[in-house]
Amino acid sequence: MVLTFKNYFKIVILLSVFVSCGVQNKIIDKPIVFNEERNELTLEYLDEHYGLKQIEPTIVPKMIVLHWTVIPTLEQSYEAFKNPLLPNFRTEINNASALNVSSQFLVDRDGTIYRLMPETTMARHVIGLNHCAIGVENVGGSKDLPLTELQVKANIKLVNYLSKQYPIEYLIGHYEYSNFEGHPLWLEKDNGYRTEKTDPGKTFLEAVKAGTLKNDFKTTPSKK
Repeated sequence: MVLTFKNYFKIVILLSVFVSCGVQNKIIDKPIVFNEERNELTLEYLDEHYGLKQIEPTIVPKMIVLHWTVIPTLEQSYEAFKNPLLPNFRTEINNASALNVSSQFLVDRDGTIYRLMPETTMARHVIGLNHCAIGVENVGGSKDLPLTELQVKANIKLVNYLSKQYPIEYLIGHYEYSNFEGHPLWLEKDNGYRTEKTDPGKTFLEAVKAGTLKNDFKTTPSKK
């Protein structure tokens, strides 16, 4: 069943039963290519965009950012993130870095969770915040292929799991990233590097937030 405003409230009603069942989605490792080239590009990104000179491309996760791929299948989504270099057709962001976009996790439409890279390795998925953010991509998200209830449930379980492992302060949707401009976590040095985002949709984000209230995340800053 796809996620709509009509069934959003049904999800919220079932959340307490779902969360209490204690069944944990298995995380399947499906690593993207993280070779020396990607390692160096990631270190360059940390330096050039955040002023962070590091020996290893590691992060201390303080937020989780939810996304959609707007790509219809798991394998096509995986292929989009797999290689180190950003494809030439990504003209809206290729001037900022040659590093390909990626995320730490990818959730299929049936709720299966795949880990593409370690949670504490930087992925390029959110402007200004990659140095402290774990990304969760969800397959689909187009008008013809909305995100599913199974993805909502998987995201809830993943967020709750990650919050036990790391000092997570914020859970946000990609469309909220620019709200952090001026916040201590915001480190982007390029004032001209911004994109407009709508993912993963307000309804999806609210459903996941409703299922992760026990983590007492901080409120996302208001847009300035």
